Amino acid sequence: MRLALAGRAPMGHGHLQVDLVVEPGETVAVLGPNGAGKTTLLRVLCGLTPLSEGRLCLGEEVLDEPNASIFVPPEERSIGVVFQDLRLFDVLDVVDNVAFGLRASGTTRRAARREALDWLARMGLEERANDAVTELSGGEAQRVALARSLAPAPAVVLLDEPLAALDPHRRAVVRRELRDHLAHHRGPCVMVTHDPLDAAVLADRVMVIEEGVMSAVGVLSDLVARPRSAWAAELGGTNLLPAQARGVALTLAGGGIIRVAEAPGDGPVFVAIRPAAVALYRHRPDGSPRNIWEGKVAAIEGYGERVRVQLAGPVPLVAEVTAAALDEMALRIGATVWLSVKATEVAAYPA
Repeated sequence: MRLALAGRAPMGHGHLQVDLVVEPGETVAVLGPNGAGKTTLLRVLCGLTPLSEGRLCLGEEVLDEPNASIFVPPEERSIGVVFQDLRLFDVLDVVDNVAFGLRASGTTRRAARREALDWLARMGLEERANDAVTELSGGEAQRVALARSLAPAPAVVLLDEPLAALDPHRRAVVRRELRDHLAHHRGPCVMVTHDPLDAAVLADRVMVIEEGVMSAVGVLSDLVARPRSAWAAELGGTNLLPAQARGVALTLAGGGIIRVAEAPGDGPVFVAIRPAAVALYRHRPDGSPRNIWEGKVAAIEGYGERVRVQLAGPVPLVAEVTAAALDEMALRIGATVWLSVKATEVAAYPA
């Protein structure tokens, strides 16, 4: 069944406004900065936050439509949820936590326990079946919550940072297991995450929410290559600059001009440039490259063998060079440098 939401709902300091369709068997990852409305979206879908206007449907069933006085309470929706704070039942042991949804849907105690034990085995927790949930580590509790949400085979699965509490090794293992589980899930899945790797491995599409509004939706690789906001550009580590296009010349607000290989069409555009495509020189390079500017080093940030150099000037960019190249050029904050970018390395698209 298709999950379709077009509506508005209250959130912390404003409103969430979303138009989203998730097809059967599809997983959509929701990304965005803190406070953007990601968790509010999950609360709307599971019924904890009612819509103020609009409609939410699962297949032909309307779950929430204020204008028609329709609201299906959370317990009557076929939706499995893993919240960020997990919400395990302290009064139940591990296996009964996993069996809870099965029992609530009418499965006999014996059958529910058998199915719950199977799910615990898949999560590598069969030896903790009879333990109290208060004795679990954060990662173990996360896996119990995940098993509890998937065990009843809900029509829709909602995941709020499902792998956040796991250590790197267990995160990779559970990510693979979750990918397999979702591959066999026939209904829609919506997953909130801060980790682009989780989105890349688990999701078919990505939706970006910023300040309560859906700012982008599509395949993660496309959104990273052609970001439409500063947050999305930072997610992909890409330089993003607004400009006005006229032919192959793109003029920035500060007066700098960038030239591209193919004209994107006149009017406002976004300019995306990979930091690795920005070449640095201590002296103006020979020849006549189409894109060359003078700038000053504003900041230097190293990670491993790579270094990101923030440059101020008419075309403010971040360049990525090797640590050896940085030492060879003897770059320091405040130093004057020359920047060069090939026209073919510049992506320009309508704003």
